Amino acid sequence: METPNAENTMEPIVPTNLKEVHPQPEEDYIPQILEEPPVLKKRGLGFQKIIDLFTAYSFIIPAFVIIFLFGLFPIGYAFYMSLINWNVKKGDFIGLKNYLQIFGAWNNFFWVLAGVAILFIAFFVQNKMEKASNKYSKYSWIAFLAIAVVSGIVFSKGWGAMMKTGDKSFLQSLVNTLYYAMGTVPTQIIIGLVIAYLLYQNIKFKEGFRLLYFLPYITPAVTASVVFRIIFNREAYSIANRIIGLFGMDPLKWRFESKPIMQLLGFNFEGFWAGPSLALIVIMIFGIWSFVGYNVVIFLSGLGNIPKEVYEAAEIDGATKWQLFKNITIPYLSPITFYLSMISLIGTFKAFNHIYVLKLPSAGDSVVTASVYIFERFYQHTQFGRATAMSMVLFFIILGLTFIQNKLMAERVFYG
Repeated sequence: METPNAENTMEPIVPTNLKEVHPQPEEDYIPQILEEPPVLKKRGLGFQKIIDLFTAYSFIIPAFVIIFLFGLFPIGYAFYMSLINWNVKKGDFIGLKNYLQIFGAWNNFFWVLAGVAILFIAFFVQNKMEKASNKYSKYSWIAFLAIAVVSGIVFSKGWGAMMKTGDKSFLQSLVNTLYYAMGTVPTQIIIGLVIAYLLYQNIKFKEGFRLLYFLPYITPAVTASVVFRIIFNREAYSIANRIIGLFGMDPLKWRFESKPIMQLLGFNFEGFWAGPSLALIVIMIFGIWSFVGYNVVIFLSGLGNIPKEVYEAAEIDGATKWQLFKNITIPYLSPITFYLSMISLIGTFKAFNHIYVLKLPSAGDSVVTASVYIFERFYQHTQFGRATAMSMVLFFIILGLTFIQNKLMAERVFYG
């Protein structure tokens, strides 16, 4: 075996350039930027976009046309008619004069609007103080009442002046409509909730009871109104008078009575606090009887969606029936309650058929709601411009109440 000699031995290479050992610092290093290759557009992409747009608008346009023809266009044309002196024949353009005849003066309108705005601020302040969870939270309702009193004073100032100088009959119809809404909406929701809760239990013939309670809702309003006219007649032999006669009460005029209910009970109240007339209360009874069945069906569907495990866990902890209803059923049904209260409020302000059939001339203006008054002005008195101005006022009232109700109640809805 040969040993390596000097000629075959590899000597280490010593670099003569220091850059090979120590590379350049980063600030002296300039990286080479590579150009990205051009993106080639796919063929047919523009045509596919056109197809997608055509498909989307083919679904949107039919619905938009229906909404425009039967929703937006009538509202816009009604506003246009309200700006014209339009009786039997189309007259001159008069601007907001029809609205001025309703309010009496623009100052009255702004006072009323300011009162409503202050009341909304009162609800906002109360809600914020209650959510703050500090030492001032317990005074939230006191702050609300204080601001609400200011709202009532401002509103009363504008409303009183409006009743003196404006269209008193139309303004009174708005009050009657408010009576009708306040008397029917909470009552039919509460009764519907209680009946639905009872029918949800394991009782006999519950399917038959469900059908029985739903029948008034599907019964024609005019037919049912005629039956109510017979029941609530002023004669002593009418069914309503016979029923109250069993309790030793004297016969009442019912649909013929124009006096406010508080005066009939012996209290000397005037104005709004005198309450609705007995004739209007009869119409309220009809409204409650008609729509309770619908509320029952909707509440039953909501009860079926409440998890049974929640009830079972609460029963294991010793909860009573009332505690189950209060702390589980009502919170879980709050979305349905919110929905029913909203559509019921809108429906009461638009109610017409049964009110028009049940009202009588002897009851005077105490049973004339806003929708009935607008109908009479439009068709009987042929005051088209004036009637459409009133309809626009009613439209904005419904829109405002819906907005306020949505703002105040939506945050209190429990979605599980």
